[in-house]
Amino acid sequence: MPKRIEKISRSRNANSRDQHRFEHWHVDNQVYFITARCRDKCPAFATEAAKSIFWNRFDHYTAEFGFVPWVTSLLDNHYHTIGYLRIGKNISPMMQRLHGSTAKLVNDLLTERLLAFWRDAKGREYFDGCIRNEKQARLAYRYTLTQSLRHGIARDWREYSHTRLRVELEAAIRRSHELNAFLEGVPYKRYLMQRRTPAR
Repeated sequence: MPKRIEKISRSRNANSRDQHRFEHWHVDNQVYFITARCRDKCPAFATEAAKSIFWNRFDHYTAEFGFVPWVTSLLDNHYHTIGYLRIGKNISPMMQRLHGSTAKLVNDLLTERLLAFWRDAKGREYFDGCIRNEKQARLAYRYTLTQSLRHGIARDWREYSHTRLRVELEAAIRRSHELNAFLEGVPYKRYLMQRRTPAR
C-alpha cells in the first residue's frame, strides 16, 4: 500500500522556471535526511558555546517529536542529520522550534545579530528529504558521518566531537526494512524534469 504524502509549500504553482516547487513532505513511518545552513554561510556555530546550544535544543526537540537521529554532524555554519520519524506531521513543528530556539539563543552570543538566521535568499529554512531506498540511505548516512573530513576538520570522523553517531548503519538499515520506512517507488520530480529537458 502506498504511503500517504502531505505536501506543504509556500507556492501554489507546481513549477516555476522549469523547476519543481520547493516542498516539505509529511510522511508517516519514514526515514528523513535533513540539512540547514545559517544565513549567508555565517559561522554562527563557530564557538563551543554555540554548538552546545544546538545540541541541547536538538536533543530536546528530536525527543519531543519522536525523531530518532542515526547520525548528525554540526559544523560552524550548517548541519546534516539522517534518522527515522514515526509521525510525519511532526517534522514541521520540530524544525520550527529547533530553529527558533537556536536562532534566539545563539544570537544572544553573537556580537552582531544574524537576522533570518536560517533563511536563504529564497526564503527556505531547511531541506528535508524522504529517503527512497537502502542505497540512498547508505549514501546520506556516509555523507553525514564524513562531514568533518570533507571540510578538512579531521582525518577521521571519530576525532570530531560534533559528529554524533546514535544508530549504527547496519542496524538502522535492517530496522528500516522491517518497518517499511523507505519511500520506495516515488521518483524525484526535479530529476525527471531535468532528464526531459533537451540539451542546448
